[in-house]
Formats: sequence, C-alpha cells, structure tokens
Amino acid sequence: MPEQTPRSTGPTGEQWELRHGGQRAVVVELGGALRHYEADGVPLLDGFAADEPVTSGRGQLLVPWPNRVGGGRYRFDGADLRLALSEPERHNAIHGLLRWTPWRLLAHSGDAVRVGTTLHPQPGYPFLLEVFAEYRLDDDGLAVLVRAVNAGPTRAPYGVGQHPYLTVGTGLVDTALLTVPARRRLTTDEEGLPTGEEPVEGTAYDFRTARPIGAQALDTAFTGLERDPEGRTVVRLAHPSGRRGSDLWLGEGTRYVQIYTGDTLGEPGRRRRGVAVEPMSCPADAFRTGSGLTVLEPGAGHVLRWGLRPWGSADPDGTR
Repeated sequence: MPEQTPRSTGPTGEQWELRHGGQRAVVVELGGALRHYEADGVPLLDGFAADEPVTSGRGQLLVPWPNRVGGGRYRFDGADLRLALSEPERHNAIHGLLRWTPWRLLAHSGDAVRVGTTLHPQPGYPFLLEVFAEYRLDDDGLAVLVRAVNAGPTRAPYGVGQHPYLTVGTGLVDTALLTVPARRRLTTDEEGLPTGEEPVEGTAYDFRTARPIGAQALDTAFTGLERDPEGRTVVRLAHPSGRRGSDLWLGEGTRYVQIYTGDTLGEPGRRRRGVAVEPMSCPADAFRTGSGLTVLEPGAGHVLRWGLRPWGSADPDGTR
C-alpha cells in the first residue's frame, strides 16, 4: 500500500476562502473560526494570518457557552458538574469546548462555506450536540449562522457566541467612533462574572450615540438591545472621519453583546488594536445563574445569526 503524504497545513488547518464582488473572507478548519474579512482590499477584522495560531479568541465560535462559567462548576437537572478551568488565572471555564476542535467541511462554493462538528459527552458537559456554522457573502456583506441540535437522549444547557475583532484602521481604537444601541449593561466582579444590571443612561457606558472610545477600557456585556424594523441590533465602529466603517448586526438568537477593547490581551503589541464585538445568546455565568440560558430538549435546536457589512469609502486624502 503506497504511503500517504500528510496534508501540509498551518496552525489552523485548512483555509476556506469566500469571495463576492470586492469582498473576501477566510474560514479555518480549527474551531470553524473566521480568520479574515475584507472589502475592496480594506480589512474589517483584526484577524490573523494563515501561518499564525489563533490568539485572544479571534473569530472563534463559542459553543456550548460564551464568556465564563465561574469556578467551572454548575448544577443542571440535579447533577453537579465541573468543567476544566480554561481561564485558570480567574478560576473560570471560558468560551466553550469547540475552539480547539477541527471542524469538517460540509459544503463550499465561491461565496459560502458550511462547516460542522460533533460535541461528544465529556467531563463537565455530558451532552451530545451536532453543531454547524455557515458563512455567506452577498451584496449586503457577510452573514453568519450558527446552529446546534441536541442529538442526545437528555436535556442539555446551551449558549453560543462568536468573537470577531473589528478594525477601522486607526492603530489604537481610542479615536474610533463606537455606537452600541443598548439600554443596559451588566456589572461584574473581579473575576469577570455578572453581579447585576444597570441602565447605561448617564454613565460612561452609554454608546447609544456615536462617540470616540477614548481611553475607556471596555470588557462589558450589554443587553436591552434596541432593534430596527428587521429585528436587528446594529453595533457600528466608524473611522474618526465618520466617512467609513462597519456595522455588525445581531439577529435571531442574539440577546447580549460583549464589547472588549483588548486592554488585557496576552499580546501587548495587539492591545487596543481592535474592538471585539461578540454576539451572544446569553451572558457570562449563565450555566450557574440560568440567566438567558437555553435548555435544548432532545432533538431541539438553536440558531444564532449575525453579520458584518462595510459602509462608506476611503477618505478624500486616500486614507483607507
């Protein structure tokens, strides 16, 4: 039998490219993550190169929970369960179980890709899920759909999110204009776990009208999302000129959004270089508190939709 030659892949495995008009996106095998998205040659994501590992959650899918589970411990349907502490410095389990799993290619055309994986029962999460993600480019930009189905015989706790970092090419994010149409934000303790909610009105967290981020450090979940007639909430990051930027829309299944300015990243050279705008179905610690938690009955599914669209054009002086 002839010897098989191993695949030549980088740290994130196969790279699946999408193109539509002047748009280009790349999805990777590792975690089904979104590595890159650009429009007319202008990057909209602070992503990573094909020969680089994923760091700081860039573009990763967060399944079966986004954000944190305090102490990695929770109780569900009478059972005490314990997850591995993937954020040991804060004693939390963070961002789910599928970020470092290879996802399989299910379909790929010029402007779309569909990937999937199976989340098998394991310590701390003894449930069986089939998970799929579809990325599609069209005239309106990039649309993402994440679907999970409970393939097991028992109920399963579930949450989902994704972790793209947006950029408008400003170097640091301080001068970028941010709009977050949300009425409330979650307060947190020193471990990053929610302690309550408060209105944003009259506080430093009120971004309902566009304003520069300035020196403000954000690692903040927002809720009370204001939706347009299509049922979407649109978070906008704009260049200081106000002439261009990107809109990240939050659709079906998205009830919270985390805004993170990257002040605590392990890579000092990338701190505050992009703004993570994270669609989430539930807030941090939902496995313990039940807040926003989805409980999937056997055979039931959940869908999360979000997308990203560029707007505007280069500045008159040629700035991109």
